[in-house]
Amino acid sequence: MSTHGETAEVEPAKRGGAGRWVKRILLTLLVIVVLLIALIIGALLYFKIPATLTGLASQSVCSGTFVAGRDSQKVFKEDVIPQNPLLKLVSTSTDQQSHTTTAKAFGLFERRASLLPNRGCVLDTDPDPASVPYLPTTPNPAPWPAGDAPVPPASWGAGVNAAGLQKVVDQVFDGAGDPTAANARGVAVVQNGRLLTERQAPGFPGKTALLGWSMTKTVNAMLFYMRANETGFNMDQPVVNAFPTGREPSWVAQWRQDDRKNIKVTDLLFMRSGLDDEDDYGPTAKAVKMLYSEPSMAGFAASQPLIHQPGTDWAYSTGTSDIISQITQGMFLNNESYWKYTKQALFDPIGVTSGTFATDTYGTWVGGSYMWADTSDWARIGQLMLADGQWGGKQIFPAGWWKLASTPAMPNGEGHGYGAQTWIPGQATDGECASYPGVPKDTLQMDGHYGQIVTMVPSRNAVIVRLGWTVDKTQFDGCQLVSDVLVNLAK
Repeated sequence: MSTHGETAEVEPAKRGGAGRWVKRILLTLLVIVVLLIALIIGALLYFKIPATLTGLASQSVCSGTFVAGRDSQKVFKEDVIPQNPLLKLVSTSTDQQSHTTTAKAFGLFERRASLLPNRGCVLDTDPDPASVPYLPTTPNPAPWPAGDAPVPPASWGAGVNAAGLQKVVDQVFDGAGDPTAANARGVAVVQNGRLLTERQAPGFPGKTALLGWSMTKTVNAMLFYMRANETGFNMDQPVVNAFPTGREPSWVAQWRQDDRKNIKVTDLLFMRSGLDDEDDYGPTAKAVKMLYSEPSMAGFAASQPLIHQPGTDWAYSTGTSDIISQITQGMFLNNESYWKYTKQALFDPIGVTSGTFATDTYGTWVGGSYMWADTSDWARIGQLMLADGQWGGKQIFPAGWWKLASTPAMPNGEGHGYGAQTWIPGQATDGECASYPGVPKDTLQMDGHYGQIVTMVPSRNAVIVRLGWTVDKTQFDGCQLVSDVLVNLAK
C-alpha cells in the first residue's frame, strides 16, 4: 500500500521483446531466401542450364570466329545474345593463338570449345596446335561453279524477269543486321546450272561460311548414302546390325534388349524411328541439352525410350540424324578417315572451299545441325543434289539419292511432306508450302533453324539459297520467297 507522496512501482517491460521478434522474422526470411537460392541452383544444375548456356556460347563463338572467319565479339552480340535473354548472364573470351573460346556463367560455371583439324569447334576438348582457322577469301572471279562470279543480269536471257528478280532479292535484305527482323545474310539463285545472282548482307563478305543448322541433315544423309554405296551397306537392315566389330557404340547392346532392336536404318532416314526424341526447343528441351550438354549426341538420342513401334509414326528429330552420323562413322576403319571424308568425297570434287562439318566431343558428325559453308558453296551442294550426283560430267555419287530423298516418309498424313532427311514442301498432303501455288510439287528443300533454305526445283532446273539469323520466325516466309523467285525465272 503506497503512502502519500510515494510513487507506485511499475514492473518494467521485458527488454528486447520486439527486437527478438524482428530477429526471428529476419532469420526466417534469410532461411527462405537461402532455400530459394538453393532450390534455384538445384533446378539449374538438374536441367543443366549453366552447362547449356556456356556450351552454346563457347561453341557458337568459337565456330563463328574460327570456322566462319568473323569477329568473336560480333558473333557473341549478333548470334548468341538474340537467342535467349539468359545468355546475357554469360561472358566469353577467345584466344586467337590456341583457337579456343571459353564461356563463363554466374562466375562459377565454365566451358571451352576448341578448333580441331577436320572437326570444326568441339566442346570440352583440348586445343590442337595443328588446327587452322578459316579466313574468308576474295571470291573467285571465274564464272560459277568453277568460280564464284554470277552471270551479269544482261546475260540472264529473255525468259528471266531481271527487274522482278532483282526486286525480290532486294526485299530479302530488308532488316539485314537487325536481330528482331528477317536478318538475311546471303541469297543465291541458280537456273540451268548458272548462278544468276549471289548477294551478301553487310558485314558478311562473299566467302563467309554460314551455319546451315538443319540443312545439315540432308548433307549428312547424302554422305551416308555415298558411303553406303561404296561399302555395299544394306540401308534397310536393323540398326543393331549396322556396325562392324570394333566400331559398335555401347548403346547398341542396350537396344538389343528391347524393341528398339526393330528400328531399321531407313526408319532413321525417314524420321519414323518411334523414339521419344521429337525436337522441341527451350532451355530444358532435349534437343538443346543434346547439342550443348552431351559429349555423344548420337548416344543421347539413342538412349531415349521407344514410344511408337518403328515405322508407324513420324516425328521430326535432330537426334536421329546424329545416329545416322554414327552409323556412317562405323563404316570407316578409324575416325581420321571419317573426319576427312566430307572434304575428300564431297567438298573437293565440286569446289566447296568454305565447308566444315563439325563433330561432337565423342568425334561423331553433328549430322543434324553443324555444317558450315558460304552462300555460293551451299548453292553448289544444292546443284549437285538437283543433278542427282552429277558434276562436270562426272558422277560424284551414285544416282538414286534424289529418288530416295523425295520419297514420302509416310503414305499419308503427317510425314507425307518429308522424305529422306529432306523436306518435300510442294506435296499436296502435309507439304509446308502446299498452299502456295507457285511452289511446284517436285520441289525438294533443305530447311534449317533461323531461316536457312536450299530449295531445288527440277521442273524449273533451279536452286534457291537463303541464309540468315531470323530468331523471330514470323519475319521470314521461305515458301513465299521460293514462289516469288520462281515467278521471275525462265519457264
